[in-house]
Amino acid sequence: MNLVTSVFPFVRWFKGYSLSGFRADFISGLTVALVLVPQSMAYAQLAGLPAYYGLYAAFLPPMVAALFGSSRQLATGPVAVVSLMTATALEPLATAGSESFIAYAILLALMVGLFQLALGVLRLGLVVNFLSHPVVIGFTNAAALIIASSQLSKLFGVQVDKAEHHYQTVINVIKAAISYTHWPTVLLAVLAFATMILLRRIHHRIPNVLVAVVIATVVSWTMGFERDHEAQLVHIRSPQVNKRIQMYNAVEDVLATKGTEKVRLGTEKREARQVLGHGSADAVALQGRMSLLNVGIESLREISAKLRHELRDTRFKATMAADGERYFYPEAEWPDSLTHDARTWRLCVRAGGIDPQHMTMRGGGAVVGYIPAGVPSLSVPRFEMHQLITLFPMAVIISLLGFMEAISIAKAMAARTGQQLDPNQELIGQGLANIVGSVGQSYPVSGSFSRSAVNLQAGAVSGLSNVFSSGIVLLTLLFFTPLLYHLPQAVLAAIIMMAVIGLIRTRGIVHAWRVHWYDGAVSIITFVSTLAFAPHLDRGIMIGVGLSIVIHLVRDMKPRIALLAKHPDGTFRNRSVFRLAQCRHIAVIRYQGSLIFSNVSYLEEQMLERVAAMRDLRHILVVGNGINELDVSGEEKLSEMVERLREAGYEISFSGLNDLVLNVMRRTGLYNRIGEDHLYRNATRAISDIWQKEHADSDEDPCPLITPVYEKETAPSRRSLLHIRAPWKSGTAPEPYKGPDTGEE
Repeated sequence: MNLVTSVFPFVRWFKGYSLSGFRADFISGLTVALVLVPQSMAYAQLAGLPAYYGLYAAFLPPMVAALFGSSRQLATGPVAVVSLMTATALEPLATAGSESFIAYAILLALMVGLFQLALGVLRLGLVVNFLSHPVVIGFTNAAALIIASSQLSKLFGVQVDKAEHHYQTVINVIKAAISYTHWPTVLLAVLAFATMILLRRIHHRIPNVLVAVVIATVVSWTMGFERDHEAQLVHIRSPQVNKRIQMYNAVEDVLATKGTEKVRLGTEKREARQVLGHGSADAVALQGRMSLLNVGIESLREISAKLRHELRDTRFKATMAADGERYFYPEAEWPDSLTHDARTWRLCVRAGGIDPQHMTMRGGGAVVGYIPAGVPSLSVPRFEMHQLITLFPMAVIISLLGFMEAISIAKAMAARTGQQLDPNQELIGQGLANIVGSVGQSYPVSGSFSRSAVNLQAGAVSGLSNVFSSGIVLLTLLFFTPLLYHLPQAVLAAIIMMAVIGLIRTRGIVHAWRVHWYDGAVSIITFVSTLAFAPHLDRGIMIGVGLSIVIHLVRDMKPRIALLAKHPDGTFRNRSVFRLAQCRHIAVIRYQGSLIFSNVSYLEEQMLERVAAMRDLRHILVVGNGINELDVSGEEKLSEMVERLREAGYEISFSGLNDLVLNVMRRTGLYNRIGEDHLYRNATRAISDIWQKEHADSDEDPCPLITPVYEKETAPSRRSLLHIRAPWKSGTAPEPYKGPDTGEE
């Protein structure tokens, strides 16, 4: 049975399962599906895909993730951050919404799934720790702002090209909105916002997203919100505009030809490098040709962008001729003798060119449009090796980020339900969801906070609720796609903006700063760099991860060291923090960190600086409860220090060392060199024993290790420990210790 449940964890659902549980799962699945359908379509557009690909991502992945994951309430599917990361990964490779873009998105889902599955099978779930909490907090706050601002063009009903930096795109949207805003689009977005906010305040169980979608779709259909008209080039009554269209098409044709040539040269260059080597004449020549080609392509792209902007910025008025055809004139060229239909028309211009026989003139707002009915065809994504190499870095980042989001949500719910989670099994579930999803034309998915919360609040008992959600998505694909035709794009933008509000958590950054200033700094730097480098979000994450690793290494290189004395509460505390007096004969040094190659020299220097200030020192006690590891460098340095200190007339003892460290000492003989009578299980027993020996002939009364004594304002005298340092350290005597030390209580 254990083998069966380990391979098929969903078998555990049915142990003690009842009819009431089935009813609760069905209601929960229905409730989640009412949120999932509109959200998935919105997130697909955020990823740069047609809206119905969100439904494909909401069909198989939620069911597979529930069947093979460990959480019973986690709702998997399209999510905002992963959708944005998908768009970021693919925009340099293909035009958003194109066939190649869609193919890359499906391949990315497969790669993400394989990576997550491999981590889960190999029990490597801890690898997500490379994405520290401060990095995730900083990134998610920045991503939420980027996601929300990326929807502004849909809210205002304007078209702009994406600039090199996201903030430039936002500026361009604002400029376009000042020039022209489609107010019915804005009003429908406001209606959607108001509906969702109001219903959320009335009761959290009301499917506010679905209600907003239904209302907006009905209003859109009733008022004729969409006013697209298919025209031909001859219907544009402006030689100047016609010339621009022809120029734009010519530039796009040349770009397509050069793009094909670039792919061919890239293939030839790879083959030349494999056969002849990177430095071969053929490979170098091909690289030179590609560089020249890239310069030409970049120049053409600038011309294309300028023409595209001019065409989009042109506003038309239309008139119906006697032959029944609608003709369009630029507003500046409108003949006074004609009557117009009181609408402002604009030419829809997309990258790739304009078909002169099938041009879209938009006199209203943008809607979802046609959604193919039926389930997606099942097929394994095709790929080439260079595509895998190109997508691999982003696949890794999306895998880790998506899983961290999913497991965080699952843990939060498990804390409420008392369910036991297995992170590695969750990795397997998420991995299989993405793999199977890619076969069903899905892009990368992850666990959703909002839908998981809905699932939990609706009373889901098992993962069967997610199976029901997938079933309802299937019914939508089969029978209800025509009802979504008139759904305004602005409403989908409003849904996304409402969903990402929960990702903005400035209190998380403040909390990180309060814990440690450097954690707060990592969050802030990650936040700022993610915004600055957007849409290249991976750079912000990599900067945050790099900073976290550097800080971790620095902390390992400089562990906390403190001199201890007795506190009035009976414990031994950092004397510098609490201004406690120091025993004249015994130095109790607390060391918090492993003894490894990176920090052994720091331990030696810090110990000597502290001991150098003590005139009558006789014994050093190292409180080593924080020493969790001892490598060969640490063992050798420790052995050397013990020998030299004893040669100089000082005793040294250790307390609180764990069994792992003691076993290393036994294997290397350091245990016997220190002496069993100088190794203590705890500091209290060690101080009691050492005090008896070292105070036998002392006039110190009271001793700060026995009776709490606060230090006086005068600084203690010091003597040089050059005679200790000299045998294994060259140079002059150490500077006096000026405190306060780096130890913290």
